Amino acid sequence: MRGLKLSEALGSGFSCNGNTVAYLAGSPAPLNGYGLDRKKVFKMPFQERPGPSISSSYTSSLGFTIQSAVLPTAYPYLLFKGITTYGWPAGYWFFHGIIDKIKHIMGFKASQAMVLIGLGYDESDGKIMLERGTNKICFIPAHDPLLPRKIKAFQKITKKLGGILFMSKYRSTSVHLLGGCNASSEPSHGVCNPNGQVFDAEDSTTVHPGLYACDASLIPCSVGINPSLTIATVAEHISKQLVQDVLKNKRRKGLECVLKTANQGPDSFTDKTIITGQRSEVLIKETMRGYVGGMPCTAYIRMKMNTGDHSDEQKSGTGESHPLLRGKVGGHVEFRAFEKDELHVIDGDVNLCEVDCRTPYTHYMHYNLLLGASTGSRYILEGRKIMNPYLFGLYAWREMTTLHVTFVKVAEKNSRDEKVILKGELSISMKELLKSFISLEGNKKGRFICLLSGAILRTYILQIPRGNPKDLNLSYCLHKSYPSGTLHEIKTEDGFNISCRQWKCHHVLSQLKRDEQQTPVLLLNGYSTESYWLPTEPNDLIRTLLEEGHETWLLQSRLQPLNPSNGFTIEDVGRFDIPAAINKIMELHGPCVKVHVVAHCVGGLAIHIAVMGGHVSATRIASLSCTNSSMFFKLSALSTVKMWLPLM
Repeated sequence: MRGLKLSEALGSGFSCNGNTVAYLAGSPAPLNGYGLDRKKVFKMPFQERPGPSISSSYTSSLGFTIQSAVLPTAYPYLLFKGITTYGWPAGYWFFHGIIDKIKHIMGFKASQAMVLIGLGYDESDGKIMLERGTNKICFIPAHDPLLPRKIKAFQKITKKLGGILFMSKYRSTSVHLLGGCNASSEPSHGVCNPNGQVFDAEDSTTVHPGLYACDASLIPCSVGINPSLTIATVAEHISKQLVQDVLKNKRRKGLECVLKTANQGPDSFTDKTIITGQRSEVLIKETMRGYVGGMPCTAYIRMKMNTGDHSDEQKSGTGESHPLLRGKVGGHVEFRAFEKDELHVIDGDVNLCEVDCRTPYTHYMHYNLLLGASTGSRYILEGRKIMNPYLFGLYAWREMTTLHVTFVKVAEKNSRDEKVILKGELSISMKELLKSFISLEGNKKGRFICLLSGAILRTYILQIPRGNPKDLNLSYCLHKSYPSGTLHEIKTEDGFNISCRQWKCHHVLSQLKRDEQQTPVLLLNGYSTESYWLPTEPNDLIRTLLEEGHETWLLQSRLQPLNPSNGFTIEDVGRFDIPAAINKIMELHGPCVKVHVVAHCVGGLAIHIAVMGGHVSATRIASLSCTNSSMFFKLSALSTVKMWLPLM
């Protein structure tokens, strides 16, 4: 049998967290258990609105907790009223859901209702297994000795509040599933060790290197309450252990883990100094408001745009903006979620007509601010307004007034604090924009308005690219040249011609001894888009892998648009193309080589076909990472119907 050798405890020790769900309907009490529709949200006073999803909680001395919940109006309540439930007390409960729905359609006020959730402790002896041959999931819930007591508690609440209690016909009504891949000190009682590493069943003292579990499946028993924070704590603990294991592994191989810092170019605001005696030509005030990281933020900034010693006219054909559209920034930022006091701008630059040589038609307004707090902390606020010449400026107003920002806390020396990176948007309203226009100062403000208006007109109406390709800095192009690779033409077993690109690593890490060199990496693209080989971007996965010392291979299978359009299936890629590429790597590196595989979309499906179908031996795969890959190998009847439906 192919696959990893895992502990026999896999799928055992499953817990439903002692959960059971009931639905109380038809109560005369003001339960406020219905969610509000769009109209009621604005009409109903805040204090009269229903509470959050979990609005109240009661813990019994018998060992369980009951919580009330509010469901949204769009939820199909009829499922709770007789379809998947039975009612108590006996009577006309079967027709209650239909009657209540008719009242709602006719405009009458529906009866009060709410959801009751029981949480407690079960025996954690459930099982979840995959049935051989049918691929069906077999689920045996854990024994819950407190279930009768919870049902009696539900019935007591129903007697107090009135109405009908609907309880599930099925036991598996939990949303808090725990266990199945339990953490334990030894493989006979669990699948993973306390650090989340998966045990190797062949040797009880070893684990499968690089394989971790870090979710609710690790928790070996019910916790009696909502386990969200427990799961988050477990995941954080495993993540820390994972990082420590990676660092230990790098140190063991004699590699240094170097923190890469961003290069400070000549345009970086930290390298610039304010030239004394420079006369301000135009002064602008701006107030922008919005949310950064989901928290309110307001920026009050003052910009000094000046010509300095530059010529008043912009050099024709260059991508450099006019000096009047560049300047220094002052002011402050209010971000109460991080600092109680104002964050003052220590240093900042602005360029209202920045151009990227790769996108000459797009106009950027770039802000770079270094902020200081009264506590001594430093922050960097970097933002861009991105103006694209689409549909003759249909989105011009939104693009010109919206600043996409990144807020970063500058780490102090020897600080162990986690790095803070928040993203968000700040925008300027029409009122504030008029204030900025009226408050313009300086003897060049007329010239400034003409230059800025001309830049916007050039972007949205004239759509003239900025910069001249003939004036590109050749030294920059040579410095940023893409690593050279070798194209291998490969003929598959079924006679189809494919290709595979190879990039050899010339990094310092590649100077290791031959037996210590990094394992090659094979990249598999999706259906029609190149995801890894991006020469026009500042960085991509191929260059990143080369810097880490990995020889990199990119398979250009029969899915490649440059290949002839012949009849084939994804199965052909897994049966013929991937084995041919791995055989080529083995031909150059020897039969003992293993390959890391990184696959996207259809590439992930193809590599699973290759390995699980036996076309590629699992012993040849060092590791496998798939992104956005569907794991539904069998086409269900519902999926077939969806394929025939017209696109909406």
